[in-house]
Amino acid sequence: MIHETAIVHPEAQIDPEASVGPFCRIGPHVKIGKGTNLHSHIIVEGDTVLGEKNEVFPFAVIGAVPQDLKYKGEPTRVRIGNHNIIRESVTINLGTIQDRGETTVGDHNLLMGCVHLGHDAVIHNHCILANFVGVAGHVVINDYAFVGGQCGVSQFIQIGTHAYVGGQSGIDKDVPPFTIAQGSRPFVIKGSNIVGLKRRGFSVEEVQMINEAVKLWTRPDVEKDRCLLEIESQYGENIHIQKFVEFIRNSKCGVARS
Repeated sequence: MIHETAIVHPEAQIDPEASVGPFCRIGPHVKIGKGTNLHSHIIVEGDTVLGEKNEVFPFAVIGAVPQDLKYKGEPTRVRIGNHNIIRESVTINLGTIQDRGETTVGDHNLLMGCVHLGHDAVIHNHCILANFVGVAGHVVINDYAFVGGQCGVSQFIQIGTHAYVGGQSGIDKDVPPFTIAQGSRPFVIKGSNIVGLKRRGFSVEEVQMINEAVKLWTRPDVEKDRCLLEIESQYGENIHIQKFVEFIRNSKCGVARS
């Protein structure tokens, strides 16, 4: 259903079971999937695809040009999956040709009010970004991560799966999987995300193993490579520990510690 006050370009592809509410504006290269509901006063433009059963609240702007002075109108994209909740005044910018050319949101994510996703950001699945989180360009946030309110995420940062970032943090280093981090200059690891892991069905043994690995990583008296070797020697057969170590070794921005 398309409300009579909505302005929808005739070339836009709107599924018959999607809903476009009052005073929305939909551009010519937009595709909106089955069951997606745009409440009202929403702008969707650029080469943007919204999948199925997304809920978008008033004053969101999706597919606007990047806030990057290098952008010169090149054809780039926004791709949003299914079952996402995008709350009031969220902004999601197009990608840039300097990176992958696409800003991506996966499935089952909650973007709370006034969240901003910069160009080429990737939000995977089941993530929660609380109110006023600002995500700069080229950031990757992995499955089941939580980012607290009023956090700022610097360019090229990665946040690992099942990580929890406390509110009002300045995130200028990568956040390892399964950890709790917070602070701003310094931004540090506070421990493992025990509550979150239990909620996601991790066994007691797995949580204990991850917790010990995080304790080793945050030891201030042991240098990075030695920490990782010690973690591998004790717990390296576990797939979650393997992901933890691989994430740290592949980091390009440096990884938060204690």
